[in-house]
Amino acid sequence: MELFIFARFHARDGQDGAVAAALREVVGPTREEPGCLAIGAYRSTRDARLFCIHSRWTDEAAFEAHAGLAHTVRFLERVRPLIDHPLEVTRARPIG
Repeated sequence: MELFIFARFHARDGQDGAVAAALREVVGPTREEPGCLAIGAYRSTRDARLFCIHSRWTDEAAFEAHAGLAHTVRFLERVRPLIDHPLEVTRARPIG
């Protein structure tokens, strides 16, 4: 069953450029993964320090495989010190 991922990243003061760069770098390789149906990174229009990733995966196993790949691990190591909160990732399915 298809899985949707929502991830939120609120940059520390002065780190929004670094968060944006990290997101740009991880989206390309992730898009090429076999289980990734779609992925995009977004910046809030009301808070320049707030970023989100929305992605769609063929199933939970595909997302789990993604989590262990080198580019994903590097991204998480890079972005964690740049955000002002614990990492927030929501796994979801449509309600309708």
